[in-house]
Amino acid sequence: MNIRTLLLTTALACTAFAGLAQAQANDASTTSKAVPYQYGMPLHVAKVVSLTEPPTLDCKVITADMKYIDNNGKPEEISYRKLSDACSYQN
Repeated sequence: MNIRTLLLTTALACTAFAGLAQAQANDASTTSKAVPYQYGMPLHVAKVVSLTEPPTLDCKVITADMKYIDNNGKPEEISYRKLSDACSYQN
């Protein structure tokens, strides 16, 4: 077997595995159980666990997530629209 053929096959296999791993990672991040917030929706938040938002340098409307514990002790997750934190630093 030619060494070039072996190297090319190895490179293609590594690329395929990297693409598969990235696709699985993207699937894991998009399967969020966050419920979109609607105006007037009762939340009953007992404790906020985390607030996350996508990083951006532009002042724009983004979708943020809030994980919290409700009054019954059950963990919940909700997504909501807000202005990015970059808006606080721009004039």
